[in-house]
Amino acid sequence: MSKENDDRVFEAAKRLTTEISPDRDLWPDISAAIDAPRRSRWAPMFAQAAAVVLLVGASSAVTYVAVKGQQVPGPEISAELLFEQTSFGGRYNLGPGFQDARALLAAELDVELARLSPESRSEIRKNLELVQQAIHDINQALEQEPDNALLQKKLLMAYREELSVLRRVSGLSRNVMMRNDI
Repeated sequence: MSKENDDRVFEAAKRLTTEISPDRDLWPDISAAIDAPRRSRWAPMFAQAAAVVLLVGASSAVTYVAVKGQQVPGPEISAELLFEQTSFGGRYNLGPGFQDARALLAAELDVELARLSPESRSEIRKNLELVQQAIHDINQALEQEPDNALLQKKLLMAYREELSVLRRVSGLSRNVMMRNDI
């Protein structure tokens, strides 16, 4: 810009007023805002929490009244079905799953034993007889003391051992037949 232009701008700026008066007096409103107590930030949150509690309580009351009026009788359970004795004495049998597994393995036993040597057959029969004698003895003891938890546990272990021996016999003969490193 040129000096002439600069001078004109400065002259125009000098003519501007340095004070601007508001149209009305603002001080009373400012003073009232300063002196007024401040609202807590927590008040709206407490109001919302109270509304939630009220809503949950009202909906629970309505649900209770609705359900109470429509009570449907459930199935009746006899006392016999509530409690089951756990003893395995002469009065009780093992479940069908065990009996099916045992019957299947016992049916395969003779076939599997025929594939083994006479010494192995003799050893397996001794083991099975020992386990079966233990089962018999524990069952006799349970007839005397049907509530004896230790005997019940021992009986379950003996039945599991019997199944384990039967499974191993089945696995032995299969492994012998499948070996190809001979």
